[in-house]
Amino acid sequence: MEEKQLFLEISDPDILPELFGQRDENIGVIQDETGVHIAMRGGSISITGDQDKAEIALTVLKRLMMLLAKREKIDKTRIRYAIELAAEGRDELIDQIMSDIVAITYRGKQIRAKTMGQSRYVNAMKNNTVVFGVGPAGTGKTYLAMAMAVMAFKNKEVSRIILTRPAVEAGEKLGFLPGDLQHKVDPYLRPLYDAIYEMMGPEAYARLAERGAIEVAPLAYMRGRTLSDAYIILDEAQNTTNEQMKMFLTRLGEGSKAVITGDLTQIDLPPGKVSGLKRAVTVLEGIKDISICHFSHKDVVRHELVQSIIKAYESYDKKHSPQPSGSA
Repeated sequence: MEEKQLFLEISDPDILPELFGQRDENIGVIQDETGVHIAMRGGSISITGDQDKAEIALTVLKRLMMLLAKREKIDKTRIRYAIELAAEGRDELIDQIMSDIVAITYRGKQIRAKTMGQSRYVNAMKNNTVVFGVGPAGTGKTYLAMAMAVMAFKNKEVSRIILTRPAVEAGEKLGFLPGDLQHKVDPYLRPLYDAIYEMMGPEAYARLAERGAIEVAPLAYMRGRTLSDAYIILDEAQNTTNEQMKMFLTRLGEGSKAVITGDLTQIDLPPGKVSGLKRAVTVLEGIKDISICHFSHKDVVRHELVQSIIKAYESYDKKHSPQPSGSA
């Protein structure tokens, strides 16, 4: 292994605190992921290690400095993804991933695509009528769909937002639960409320819900309706039956968009029931104006440990899955 020392000149010392991060945690990520040693040497940064790895680290540092010069924010998740892109020779995509603003919350927080999977998903929602977001928890499937729905509503592209998910634990039969309809469905819809509150605030949500511009309801209440001029999000779609999914997709009316999200490793249906999401991504593959976006552990943007957990389960399932008949 040939060791190399590379240098990166610092043109703007003011960006160094953000580049290095608190207690040098940003630089620590690059060192851990590439195996190089990074240190300040006068007015430059030195990178010492295996030549290929040192060049990857140098490329990432250059890109991060360019982003900070444009007042963009960086974090450990994005740095790890930047390293992956640089290692694949696609470092030109780093700027795109970190710069695209999807929406701005009512508190002024900028929502951005943080991975290539998320970027493809956002573009799919911009350019297609029906989009499936399929992948593990923490990949931003519902959150980004909600952001796109709110932006479409604010831009008057649609006149209402409809959020729904199957109440699978109650078998979609909610009559035996205590309280009125709202109290019965709230436990199943709480994650959707949380996301919409963050996007537009509880007060704005309450006003819009009162005049019917935003609706949060269980999937069972979509039956028999035509959903026109609306942005519709079906969450937890892995827990729809094939019949429910077909029912939902055929509710789509003029001027509407639908985003269907789910995780095929988290199916809670009774034994013998086929997941409507699983069937749909097979049946609808290749149809014009329908996009199917698959996420992996690389797209997880929650706590960094979540990536490792998902990766470990994927590896285990692959190793212990039944061999197809006829295989050695």
